[in-house]
Amino acid sequence: MHLGRDRVIAAHETRGLIIDPGPTSCLEVLLGGLEDEPRALLLTHIHLDHAGASGALVERFPGLRVYVHEVGAPHLTDPEKLLRSAARLYGEENMDRLWGRVVPVPQASLIALEGGETVEGMRVAHTPGHASHHVCYLDEDTGDCYVGDVAGVRIPPGDLTIPPTPPPDIDVEAWDRSIELVRAWRPDCLRLTHFGAVADVDAQLDAIGDRLRRWSGLAREGDRAAFLRAIDAELGASDPDTAARIRQAAPPEQLWMGLERYWRKRSDRAA
Repeated sequence: MHLGRDRVIAAHETRGLIIDPGPTSCLEVLLGGLEDEPRALLLTHIHLDHAGASGALVERFPGLRVYVHEVGAPHLTDPEKLLRSAARLYGEENMDRLWGRVVPVPQASLIALEGGETVEGMRVAHTPGHASHHVCYLDEDTGDCYVGDVAGVRIPPGDLTIPPTPPPDIDVEAWDRSIELVRAWRPDCLRLTHFGAVADVDAQLDAIGDRLRRWSGLAREGDRAAFLRAIDAELGASDPDTAARIRQAAPPEQLWMGLERYWRKRSDRAA
């Protein structure tokens, strides 16, 4: 129930673990839906729609352990830079409405990850592309893979899958490698933050990889208006309710900004 809509942001719960608790603006809904008192948070990355409620949850449950990639960990203990970056994207005036209060996570509660570990019964892999500090978690007992944004945005019951590509650190080549890493795990089910469970694993990974490459190629041409028209056309082919949720989870202007920055950085490195 983000901004009055369901099926936009998912927080997954299993065995006292919460994978990506979402923003503080949705905290009461999250707390009302929990089956057990949580013992740990497993964050795929620190973006506010995934991890914004982490500090508030540690306030409420002081013994909570918070797992996050080592690159993202400092931004949880001191979120000032993260909040400034988000405010540039969303507008300072919208921050509280969208995400709510962002509370620092105490250093003592954090457990930094590199990728390759097994924590709380979950295998961890470093899966950059959407974010340089993104990780995925595989529950080998159930076959569930918690993929954050690696497998894209897909709003049930539809199957339209789009790559969320906001700035600042989209890396298309790294994302392709991360998709194949998840595929090599052979999970039985993908658990998306946007939104829910997907059982057709290979088809989902194929869909996100295909659209990521196509939209990246379109952005490379440097025509913002043409890029946004193409996105509008694809979303327009979906039903209005689904399209509205996709736009909420992944605003099209941000998709352009992230991919345009990716190609500009590539050009600068080559110069």
